[in-house]
Amino acid sequence: MLNNLLTYVQTAVQQARRDERGATMIEYGLMVALIAMIVVPALLILGPAIVALFNDVATNL
Repeated sequence: MLNNLLTYVQTAVQQARRDERGATMIEYGLMVALIAMIVVPALLILGPAIVALFNDVATNL
């Protein structure tokens, strides 16, 4: 019985070492946050210029 328990614990530890889903999700979350930190200020800065460009195109059409 003790041997079965030790085998079960050893198998669970090996699976936990191979399971990197949580770490991968954290990495993706950090990448999304970094991208958002770049995109949001860029849109705030470039937004008025883009609106003016579309308005000029609409006016000329």
